[in-house]
Amino acid sequence: MEIRQQTCFCQSIADDVKLGEDVKIYNFVNLYGCEIGSRTKIGAFVEVQKGVRIGTDCKISSHAFICEGVIIEERVFVGHHVVFINDRYPKAVNSAGQLQTEKDWVVQQTVVKRGASIGSGSVILCSVTIGENAMVGAGSVVTKDVPPNAIVAGNPARIIRYCAETDLRFCEQTLER
Repeated sequence: MEIRQQTCFCQSIADDVKLGEDVKIYNFVNLYGCEIGSRTKIGAFVEVQKGVRIGTDCKISSHAFICEGVIIEERVFVGHHVVFINDRYPKAVNSAGQLQTEKDWVVQQTVVKRGASIGSGSVILCSVTIGENAMVGAGSVVTKDVPPNAIVAGNPARIIRYCAETDLRFCEQTLER
């Protein structure tokens, strides 16, 4: 029995997507109305919605969902199955009982600053800023701003320590209660 490997380029990349140089996009990706910076990698099964800006040298792991209203700066790591949310009180229908449209709600912005890392399975609520070089532990639910160089974990995510250097091997063991 012969086993043949097939190459599949099952990607939906709209004409309005702006791609930097040397962007790597894997299979089963849906991109529309967004900007992706140079040398960024977009894993399989990722959706990036309109208005999203992703900086240079980022890694967006498989199964991530990056919704409208998210800005990701340079050198950010987004782990597997990370979900961003842009509406704290989502509803299917408006006050008249009709399916909501863009007129019925306001996108709430979320910013992930340069050098931050978001662990797999995390949920990032809207209207938060994840600070420069901060780290969000896997499975965390971020409900409020994360300071620069902070390491947070849990549900809701809480500060467990700070990192004095951008290289996490040099983290301070200071706990915040």
